[in-house]
Amino acid sequence: MRYSQIPKGLFIRNRKKLAGRLERNSVAIVHSNDQMLRNGDQFFPYRQNSDFFYLSGIEQEMSVLLLCPDHPDIDRQAILFIRQPDAKMETWEGKKLEKKMAKEISGIMNIQWLENFESISRELILESEHIYCASHELIKFRPEHSSRDERYLTKLKKDFPLHELKRLSPILTELRLVKEPEEQALILKAVEITKSGFKRLLSFVEPGQKEYDVEAELTSEFIHQGATGHAYAPIIASGENACSLHYITNDQVCRDGDLLLMDFGAEYANYAADCSRTIPVNGRFTKRQKDLYNANLRVFRQARALIKPGTTIDKINKEVGKIWEEEHIRLGLYSTRDRQKQSKDDPLYMKYFLHGSSHFLGLDVHDVGSKQEILKPGMILTCEPGIYIPAEKTGIRLENDIMVTSEGNTDLMKEVPIESEEIEELMRR
Repeated sequence: MRYSQIPKGLFIRNRKKLAGRLERNSVAIVHSNDQMLRNGDQFFPYRQNSDFFYLSGIEQEMSVLLLCPDHPDIDRQAILFIRQPDAKMETWEGKKLEKKMAKEISGIMNIQWLENFESISRELILESEHIYCASHELIKFRPEHSSRDERYLTKLKKDFPLHELKRLSPILTELRLVKEPEEQALILKAVEITKSGFKRLLSFVEPGQKEYDVEAELTSEFIHQGATGHAYAPIIASGENACSLHYITNDQVCRDGDLLLMDFGAEYANYAADCSRTIPVNGRFTKRQKDLYNANLRVFRQARALIKPGTTIDKINKEVGKIWEEEHIRLGLYSTRDRQKQSKDDPLYMKYFLHGSSHFLGLDVHDVGSKQEILKPGMILTCEPGIYIPAEKTGIRLENDIMVTSEGNTDLMKEVPIESEEIEELMRR
């Protein structure tokens, strides 16, 4: 309940937007996330289902949201079901939500104990024609284990075979893509905390440290600044480790003369920041390192300028690939003649730039939305070109969070040091 200070108006507005997209005479049901077993009788730290949080602001496990927007009884248009606290449970786990607090956080007036869910939901479903349910619909990722939403969907198909089941995820994806002013403010707070973490590292990193020493400094700064911690497992990759895109072992020595690629971001109120910076372990770039770094910085600036209303991430990626070709040739990685001979299906630039240049950002670090989504004002996405040369044991990535505006974009991380000379100066101090 750390973020109960978020105005409940945000969640009321989010539910209202969703209600306006549902078919008449519908019920929509969204579950909280499972508690995930770590080992023995221990759970991993709990993180709420992003869709459920978006609609309710509730972070407690074993909760269900039921929306029935057209119901004539206003108290049945939105119902939140939560666990009933008891003294024995709270002795072990701490305080749980009472109805009054759940009402203040969510703006939902009808709060019920979870034990009433089956009877109330059955009655409302039988009064409705359509049932909307959520499920995992990320294009590139399919978890091995089913969620509470998906298990409930299986039950619905058995219990209500004649009802029409509808997909809730596409609607929520569209709604979550454009950030409300309150959401923008929360992401900016996460960005500010992330900036503080990076500035702390510039006065900390030196040869001989372990990558996990650097991670510990980041974690300390994030927690001190009020974040729940990292928005994702941080990448602290020195030397050739930086050529592994999702390296998270973070246990090697940061050696004199190597570069240190760091991909990190604070999570605040369940909203993510996502930043990448690459610095010299000893505080000084070699000439080759600086040439590579500044080439990446030039690509970053051109890629950032491409982020504007009306385009797509897919189109941006294609343009960034062409920009990289020119820089790769300038850096001597291949020649103009090599480029003329390259395969269209396997372009040369992809040997050194292995990933896309952008993804959406919000409640998830890789937030909802496809590469074909047309960009609109209020959307937030990353800009993250990189260059990876295993033969030189070098990987460099620069990443900022960018908000689309009607005029183009705003760089939310423009205050995070990025110039090679500024980084050297700050490390020298």
